[in-house]
Amino acid sequence: MRNLTVRMARVSARHPWRALVGWLLFVALCLGAGGAVGTHSATTADYRVGEAGRAEAMAVGGHLERPAAEQVLISARSGALDGSDAPSAARDLTARMKRLPEVAGVAAPVRSKDGNVLMVEVSLKGEERLAKDKVGALVAQTAAVRKAYPTLLLQETGSPSISEGVDRQRGDDLALSEKLTLPVTLLTLLVAFGSLTMAAVPLLLALSSIAAAVGLSMLASHLSPDAGVGTNVILMIGLAVGVDYTLFHLKREREERARGGGRLSTEALVELAAATSGRAVVVSGLAVVASTATLYLASDVIFSSLATGTIVVVLVAVASSLTALPALLTLLGRRAERRARRRASRGKAPRRVRGTDGGRFWSTLLRPAARHPLTTLCCSLLALAALVLPLSGLKITEMSRDTHSREIPAMRVYDRLNAEFPDRRVTHQVVVRAGAAQADEVAAQVRALARKADADPLFAAGSRVRVSADRRVTSLELRVPHLGNSPQAYDSLEHLRDDYLPATVGRIGGAEYGVTGDVARYTDYPAHQNGKLPLVLGALLLVTFLMTLYAFRSVVLGLIGVVLNLLSAAAALGLLVLVFQHTWAEGLLGFHSTGSIGSRVPLFLFVILFGLSMDYQVFVVSRIREAVLAGVSTRQAVLDGIRRSAGVVTSAAVVMTTVFASFVFLHIIEMKQIGFVLAAAVLIDAFVVRVLVLPSALLLLGERTWWPVRPARAVESAPAPALADVP
Repeated sequence: MRNLTVRMARVSARHPWRALVGWLLFVALCLGAGGAVGTHSATTADYRVGEAGRAEAMAVGGHLERPAAEQVLISARSGALDGSDAPSAARDLTARMKRLPEVAGVAAPVRSKDGNVLMVEVSLKGEERLAKDKVGALVAQTAAVRKAYPTLLLQETGSPSISEGVDRQRGDDLALSEKLTLPVTLLTLLVAFGSLTMAAVPLLLALSSIAAAVGLSMLASHLSPDAGVGTNVILMIGLAVGVDYTLFHLKREREERARGGGRLSTEALVELAAATSGRAVVVSGLAVVASTATLYLASDVIFSSLATGTIVVVLVAVASSLTALPALLTLLGRRAERRARRRASRGKAPRRVRGTDGGRFWSTLLRPAARHPLTTLCCSLLALAALVLPLSGLKITEMSRDTHSREIPAMRVYDRLNAEFPDRRVTHQVVVRAGAAQADEVAAQVRALARKADADPLFAAGSRVRVSADRRVTSLELRVPHLGNSPQAYDSLEHLRDDYLPATVGRIGGAEYGVTGDVARYTDYPAHQNGKLPLVLGALLLVTFLMTLYAFRSVVLGLIGVVLNLLSAAAALGLLVLVFQHTWAEGLLGFHSTGSIGSRVPLFLFVILFGLSMDYQVFVVSRIREAVLAGVSTRQAVLDGIRRSAGVVTSAAVVMTTVFASFVFLHIIEMKQIGFVLAAAVLIDAFVVRVLVLPSALLLLGERTWWPVRPARAVESAPAPALADVP
């Protein structure tokens, strides 16, 4: 692999303008091809898991699925509802809605218990997930009626308008995230390099990689459908790894330039950087790709979409570091050489090029590990274990519609709808599929089930039974007067599944049955993820071990990498529990605690962090092994390697933390949690694991670190210079 990276860097360095033009053409081609084919979005069927998914599929087969619906609330702007204007407004609204091609039907108006609110429910045609794209026509008609009746207040809500509002809010949040992230990233790079030109290189390459990845992800969506989160993850991961990979390469090139003292040409320096940091970038990129690919084992469209976006942007970022980056370094290096010659001709001393020797700051931080490795290791592990302890109280739930920000207008109307019409808060849909000859038996048992629910205070009156045209599928809709995220709603589902269904339709031979609806989905999805977690985590541990073994030929380092990644991920997750399952940080971070963690967060954390941690692991250990190959003792190699790589690791960690922390300012609670936990994990990994735990462990292990292949033997048999042999 080293030879490949060197050859690619050599070609780019010899023909820099061709390489840059080729890279820009590649980015344009990716965007053009993606725009031409468009994005294949996931359908409702792609989200079905568990019993809720099977029941929903049966309902669709019998054309008994519940359509997406909008609710329009009509009330007086002040005082009691007028007896004549409100019905007139409802009739006008009904007539307008029925004329829309998007509308499947309009229900008769329903009054609230106190009579002050009139509700009109409008059902939409087509898939539930596509309804948000149609809601604009309905909102326009509601606004027209509102204008015609100025004394009335007309408010609209429903799953489609809420989804549309969430999408709009997500777009605004991402724009804010970019405004926060880009300046801070540029400032961090400016501090790291002391040059605006050099600081702009990583940022520009990362942005071009993101652009190319967005186009490629559109193409990839036709193989693995996009769940609407692909662009989000490309922006988040693309900026983090894109800057990091370029940073690793740039730092090494500047270090070799400082070490060479002007004796090496720009092309030679670019090749040296490619032989060392270039290979580390490729290995770490492949590690991210391999670890992220384990998300496909979760058999979930959202995780598959996250995996596809991450894999695409990481591969593109690696490609840019092997092609466009050497070309840019060559052009910048030649310009620096011309300036140096002009300075020399004027009799001025050459400018000093900063290296990466670590300085006093990192020497001070490394002092505890260097002088007292056992004590430092034990204290660090105890501190991390303290952060892990809150995991014993981890509560994982699916983040429901009730957790969305109330800054979305449709969510405020949704709260009012729940208050005025409590019997319509939750609907369970029981679906039964049996032979047509059993239709009468099914009908009898469904009625018996409805009677049991009517007698249960967890349910509300107003059940509805529907039968498919072929009499094979029967649907029973049961109302629950409790919010979807309440314990009572979950208890009602448990009663249905564990008690009422087995005692009624469960007695019908050969019948298939199940319960679907929002609460059923919120219950089945975390259960589905928990069932897949051991498989994904096991594959993730194996991949991490194998990638480390491949990179360093050391079983010991492979085991250390697995243990440290597990520890840092668990510590970050424990910190997440402390912050988000309680209320003390609500004002500080701007969220309303649900008392739980989003069901997707832990798995996403483990997979992404394991991959990103390989950035630091590969880069730091590569510097250590490089020194060992050059004949330095393992102890000195550990201290020198970490000290020399500390500056770039710090800069990379700050960039990653900035990118991830910007997501804490988003309104969506699950994105807040993901941003917080990834930022915390990167900080823990960079400043605790890599500065305290890793050096302490390696110093204690000594030469045993490299078992079973000792690097010294490779030096003895290798005729090439030690620097070029660094894997």
